[in-house]
Amino acid sequence: MDDGAQASEGQGVEAPMFEVDPFWPKPLPDHWVLGSAIGVGVDSRDHVFIVHRGNLTERTEGGADADPPIGDCCRAAPPVLEFDPEGNLVNAWGGPSEDYVWPGSNHGITVDHMDNLWIGGNGPNDTHILKFSRDGEFLASYGEPEAGPAADSHSETRFNRVAKLAFDAAANEAYLADGYGGRRVAVLDASTGAFKRYWGAYGNAPDDTPTPPYDPDAPLIEQFRTPVHCAEPSLDGLVYVCDRPNDRIQVFQTDGTYVDEVRIAPRTLGDGSTWDIAFSRDADQKYMYVADGKNMRVYIMDRASLEILTSFGDGGRQPGQFFAVHSIATDSNGNIYTTETYEGKRVQKFVYMGLGPVPAEHQGPPWPRGDQ
Repeated sequence: MDDGAQASEGQGVEAPMFEVDPFWPKPLPDHWVLGSAIGVGVDSRDHVFIVHRGNLTERTEGGADADPPIGDCCRAAPPVLEFDPEGNLVNAWGGPSEDYVWPGSNHGITVDHMDNLWIGGNGPNDTHILKFSRDGEFLASYGEPEAGPAADSHSETRFNRVAKLAFDAAANEAYLADGYGGRRVAVLDASTGAFKRYWGAYGNAPDDTPTPPYDPDAPLIEQFRTPVHCAEPSLDGLVYVCDRPNDRIQVFQTDGTYVDEVRIAPRTLGDGSTWDIAFSRDADQKYMYVADGKNMRVYIMDRASLEILTSFGDGGRQPGQFFAVHSIATDSNGNIYTTETYEGKRVQKFVYMGLGPVPAEHQGPPWPRGDQ
């Protein structure tokens, strides 16, 4: 498949419908504010975990963190925040410790099938990943912390700025989008961290040859560009990979055999269009949700056909709008959670409203409709 086809409105097409919850989450305590929110995951209790960087501007945001303080407000919240389904803050933790090396630039948080949390990093020396219990207890570090960038995308001992992890519960495997320095998908044993396999674009061996700038009119290249931003296994044995700067998603079998690809907004330059993927929670995972931080929207796609059914969102600061929507996850009720990086610095909840006719190719911000 080449370009992502767009369903036409008014032809009996149905898709999941969503409304933003403008009251979720509830305000944070202690003058806490978020920096770039760079990951979101949901556990078996539908508790939502986010990770952010605390990168506040002292003069305008983090006056209480300045040295000396220049005001009572505000200060960066701890890196990992946990919310219950109602949006109450339950726990907050993370950051440097004597027990582990915290990433220089944390990137992505995912909850595995045993309710453990995994965190990557895309800083220059982030060559490892971390594993915690959902209560913040340190469990393991895999890779070689601060070893410097991996020599190539073939290393089996260290990683190269992992963007995100995802999990195949049936096989007890962790999939790494590796990442900001590497050009591959890597697979580990989720219990031991043992290295199992890896591959590059089209299922070939990864190729680290420098690539020219992306040209939407040029033939598709045979390499992943950096960053490889997500690698999401589905329940039916496929893996969907965000080749972000190439504006495409590639689909593989779990052994790395290439299956298909689709281009999303292929004229998008800069950061690219395919930032993260989540699946609907029905048994067939019929729908796929793709976060596009450059075009400030979420695409709702038919997973089998890779057809875009509709999209929602827009650039802006109000609920239902986005500034660099970076990460996406779903809970057991089908609700969507997103986080925003750069100056977005927030988490949002989009409530699943059931299936409905597609109202438009692009819906804009999904504001609550009330009784209308």
